[in-house]
Amino acid sequence: MRWTRASVIGAGSWGSAFALHLSQLKIKTRLWVREDEVYNRLEKTRENRAFLPGFVFPPEVTFYRDLAETLDTAEIVFVAIPSQFCREIYIKMAPYLSSGQGVVSLTKGIEEGSLKRMSELAEDILTKIPKSRIAVLSGPSFAREVAQAHPTAVVVASKEMEFAEQVQHLVSDVRFRSYASKDVVGVELAGALKNIIAIAAGALDSLHFGYNSVAALMTRGLAEIARLGANLGAKKETFFGLAGIGDLVLTCTGKLSRNHSVGVELGKGKSLSEIVTGTKMIAEGIPTTLSAHELAKARKVELPICEQVYQVLYKNKPLHKAIQDLMSRALKQEE
Repeated sequence: MRWTRASVIGAGSWGSAFALHLSQLKIKTRLWVREDEVYNRLEKTRENRAFLPGFVFPPEVTFYRDLAETLDTAEIVFVAIPSQFCREIYIKMAPYLSSGQGVVSLTKGIEEGSLKRMSELAEDILTKIPKSRIAVLSGPSFAREVAQAHPTAVVVASKEMEFAEQVQHLVSDVRFRSYASKDVVGVELAGALKNIIAIAAGALDSLHFGYNSVAALMTRGLAEIARLGANLGAKKETFFGLAGIGDLVLTCTGKLSRNHSVGVELGKGKSLSEIVTGTKMIAEGIPTTLSAHELAKARKVELPICEQVYQVLYKNKPLHKAIQDLMSRALKQEE
């Protein structure tokens, strides 16, 4: 099966870049825009100067404010909105979807309160869509670099391998390579939790710590992510692939990372409220830190780095004290 009509829900940097990528594959794509100001500018200039400046959308991409119009011709729907808005948007989408369509989440996060992954939300709310036609796409993929057509590799995961492979073949070309997986839990957890480790990495960079520090952080951070994943039934191998270590390396070291930037600002002594009000971009690691704290507590899984990021972000713990507490924990064997 080769789909030719798609919709992308969300015109932030990632949604815009993905719509642009689909257009390069000659897929007619309807892009749903949440903000009136962004929509009006797109209609006039075909450039998303707010979130992805410097790229002009080709005719294959059209812009919509109405969800019904955005979805009515789509064979497949990609959702690229911040996790905190997913429940609201899924509820609004639900009446306009049908069983023949497929849904792919591009969102990396865990919902606050329910502690559900985005595919779980989709299964709960988008009841007309069979669970076998819900997938997630994740991996090391900065939006701007995808828009620039830099070689990129990602993972598409679905409970039904046939659907994962259909999406894999749809989105892949010589610039954008996709791998298929059935480990939805692992792919989503890795994509969400790596943002917390990236906040910590940004803080270390801001404090001018060296390569030793960042290497230790990333290695032990990956161990934490894999530990929670194993507890929730994910496959260990997933965390050593693109969705795991691949995305972790990118987000912890790449200067385009919003979460890394949050950590940099923390290292400068800024409070969470100052950081959030200082940008229109949403760093998923901020709400995910809260969700991970609650999830680890509920599952009785130890996540020392994530816990210290939580303490710094939400409990005003001094950054130097958080680092000291991590480094002075009881010595143990490496897992």
